[in-house]
Amino acid sequence: MKRVKAESLKFKVQGSLFRITITSLAAHSSQLAACCLLVLLTTTSLHAQVLSLDTVLHRIDRQNPMLQEYDQRVEALHAYTTGAKSWMAPMVGAGTFMTPYPGQRLMEERDKGNVMISVEQQIPNPAKLNANKNYLQSKARVQQQGRALQYNTLRAEAKTLYYQWLADLQKISILQENERIIDLMLKLASIRYPYNQGSLGNIYKTEGRLSEVQNMMLMTRASIKEKSYRLKALMNIPAMDSIMIDTATVVSFEPNNTLYDTALLGANRSDIKQIDKTIEVMRLNQKLQQYQAKPDFKIRFDHMQPIGRNMPTQFTAMAMVSIPIAPWSSKMYRAEVKGMQYDIAAMKKGREAILTEARGMLAGMASQLTNMKRQLDNYKTRIIPALRKNYETTLLAYEENRGQLPEVINAWEAMNMAQMEYVNKLEEYYTMIVRYEKELEK
Repeated sequence: MKRVKAESLKFKVQGSLFRITITSLAAHSSQLAACCLLVLLTTTSLHAQVLSLDTVLHRIDRQNPMLQEYDQRVEALHAYTTGAKSWMAPMVGAGTFMTPYPGQRLMEERDKGNVMISVEQQIPNPAKLNANKNYLQSKARVQQQGRALQYNTLRAEAKTLYYQWLADLQKISILQENERIIDLMLKLASIRYPYNQGSLGNIYKTEGRLSEVQNMMLMTRASIKEKSYRLKALMNIPAMDSIMIDTATVVSFEPNNTLYDTALLGANRSDIKQIDKTIEVMRLNQKLQQYQAKPDFKIRFDHMQPIGRNMPTQFTAMAMVSIPIAPWSSKMYRAEVKGMQYDIAAMKKGREAILTEARGMLAGMASQLTNMKRQLDNYKTRIIPALRKNYETTLLAYEENRGQLPEVINAWEAMNMAQMEYVNKLEEYYTMIVRYEKELEK
């Protein structure tokens, strides 16, 4: 009988570790190589695409439908602007002029009347046309700032999901370590129980802790999957695509002195720019209404062809001008100009209020972020290392029969709670950075 050999294979495919255990005859090395090649090709096709944060934001800027909607609106306003200086279409007419009703007695040949052809053209005031064109062009700039405002919102959402994904990966790492720790304690307790060096209740308690850790890992992985789908929706890529974030991403916070300068803060924020562009639109519309006081023109030409014989052909040429300064017609545009002036003043006050609120909010968030950074440093350099040493000490005592399993579990729980609290505070810290950068539009 030939000896059967168990072979354990371990290899990497684009950073992912795979292990295959195959029981086969020692002589069948060719079949083993074929199997490895098949698994290699299969796993390569399933590898997730790693996306940096800059790549994610670039794809959102280029592919998100909400932003494309604003792009189409801007193009529409540009198209409307091309016809802003158009004239009204000319009017052409034909009919009779001074033609008697049938049955009337005609005294002379000229009483038969004329056939008339008429051409009429309105000529708008050039100043009104230029003002209308400038007004329509300014509306496109408001939409452009609206797009920037929407992109700032989407960028903040994408950053939040990206940073939360980073925090979830840290949770997974901690939970995996905890799973190994609990599994070790469970093995030690199971070995000691037959020798009356431990209780059955401690074993069940340890099994419960192990199940809790595994359950938290399932919840965290589900959270990562949800964030993956939401990021793919923001980038407008197929939901079936597999993506992964760059785990080497470094999130840092540096206070910005822009918040102390209202002019610089207003120059960086798209909502303030949108208000400025809206004020510009209203001023140009106000100017357009003021130009309604300027006259418009009209020319008209009539040609009369006599019906009777030996009668001369005739024409009429007229030039007309409107009188918009008449009291009964000037009330409308004067009221429009006055009302827009009040609207502009109101928007200026709103702009001032937004800047004041943003400056106070940014100062408060900067102070809070500084304190949160200190807390995280304390967790990382003092609290967690001390609790880890406490756990390692109690575990060592338990391994040397100088301690009990509940003491080890309590020490582990204290360390685990501190680690998870650190990650939760780190996630809050990331979220606060996103809010801070959203206010600054970074």
